[in-house]
Amino acid sequence: MRALIADDEPLLRHHLSKLLSELSTSIEVVASVKDGIEAVDKIIQLKPDVVFLDIRMPGLDGLDVASAINKLDVLPRIVFVTAYDHYAIEAFEKGAIDYLVKPIDESRLQKTCERLESQLEQNLNRDDLIQLLTQTQVKRESPLTWLKVAKGEDIHLIHVDDVEYFKAEDKYVTVVTQDSEYIIRTPLKSLYKSLCSDTFWQIHRSIIVKVASINRVSRDITGRMVVEMTNDNRKLPVSRNANALFKQM
Repeated sequence: MRALIADDEPLLRHHLSKLLSELSTSIEVVASVKDGIEAVDKIIQLKPDVVFLDIRMPGLDGLDVASAINKLDVLPRIVFVTAYDHYAIEAFEKGAIDYLVKPIDESRLQKTCERLESQLEQNLNRDDLIQLLTQTQVKRESPLTWLKVAKGEDIHLIHVDDVEYFKAEDKYVTVVTQDSEYIIRTPLKSLYKSLCSDTFWQIHRSIIVKVASINRVSRDITGRMVVEMTNDNRKLPVSRNANALFKQM
């Protein structure tokens, strides 16, 4: 059974591929892609038997990919991968579409592998996919709008548009606005998934910036890329993996 993994998190793609190789001798990962657009291209090109689709991806999300490929004559089995429990609804459990919740549990993945192996000779046809996507009534989350943040002993409510950037610090995240700083305890990874990906970019494992607040991009004396913020001229590091975000700027 030829499998494709589509997820914007490199570590998760690697972890899932490794687990599949350990748990099933019937499943071979033939491609691993980082976004929905590439997923559609590879599905058309490689015609995998099963696709593991992250629901939240840049470009096209997993649901968009599922809708885009329903025009194919023969459809792959679909396993949605999600960080949000509310996507794991009964229709996924009962239907031809399966799901996995991040972080991926090995025993749950084992059940998915067994299900896929038992359905090896069955193909998910177009009508089944459209019906299942309709029945699930999965609602895409609206981007986060308001933040409850702390400053000293006080709790404040601030609009996400007022945020210049977020920076992870030990056990909390600093929220920086034009005129103040606050803290929240939401992990940066979870926070990023709740933000509009067109408005906020994760430029470093510990930093998320509002794109509109970037003044310019340059390199420091070591050759490392940095962004300079418009409001306070503060320079924030850009990780090597995030350099591609600025190629067109």
